[in-house]
Amino acid sequence: MTSNNVVLMSTASLVSTLIGRPRREGATPTVTTPAATPDSLPENHLEATRNEGSISSRLNWLRAGVLGANDGIVSISGLLVGVAAADPANMTAISVAGIAGIASASLSMAVGEYVSVSTQRDTERQLVAEEERALDLDPTAEESRLARLWEDRGLTPDTAARVAHELSERDAVDAHLRAEHNIDPDDLTNPWTAAASSFVSFLAGSALPFLTMLLLPAATRIPATFVAVLVALAVTGWVSAWLGQAPLGRAITRLLLGGTAAMVLTYGIGHLFGVSGSI
Repeated sequence: MTSNNVVLMSTASLVSTLIGRPRREGATPTVTTPAATPDSLPENHLEATRNEGSISSRLNWLRAGVLGANDGIVSISGLLVGVAAADPANMTAISVAGIAGIASASLSMAVGEYVSVSTQRDTERQLVAEEERALDLDPTAEESRLARLWEDRGLTPDTAARVAHELSERDAVDAHLRAEHNIDPDDLTNPWTAAASSFVSFLAGSALPFLTMLLLPAATRIPATFVAVLVALAVTGWVSAWLGQAPLGRAITRLLLGGTAAMVLTYGIGHLFGVSGSI
């Protein structure tokens, strides 16, 4: 076996592993060494391709969860601070506003996520159907297009052609969808997961300002809620940045600024237009 064949088999084996499909039964496993890796395929590109699927699968529930928690913290704290600014001693008004706000907003978040992700899932299904039709009409042309995609990722034309051929023999639809759209046809986005994540995270986020308002004396309700909300937003920003492998400072800062602006605005409105004892 020539050194060129070793390179081609090693690259095809590596790409097959990266897209998450097992080798065909009877295939000879090849250990990839630095010498067997094509110079045109940088190490950081391989690592990015390897992590692409896991990152994509995380983003759906992560986005819904972070959005829900942040919205629960900011919207309910702003609502309660606005009501309390008019009359901090009126527990009935604060309680009714909090319960009504949490119930309506959490359901609205869940429905919004369901509709949004359902649209995304419909688009993914359409892409699957279009790829199946294209493969039925002209599988040779589709295999050539797949080879060009791998050339664009750094493989030589000969290596890309062999990789495209092997992947197409295993599962052509899967190979095209992963390479072109980063879609796993066996694991499409789930609108129910996004809706549940958004609903639960909103409830968890809104519980903090609501309980702070209910449990603390009237004189300290508003400042204590400000502090509690800012701490919660900082934690939310840190968790979202850590899970998403994003810069910590940027994620935390934008949540703190947004939450502060919302509470200051609603406090000003409540204080300006509210009349003590009129609620």
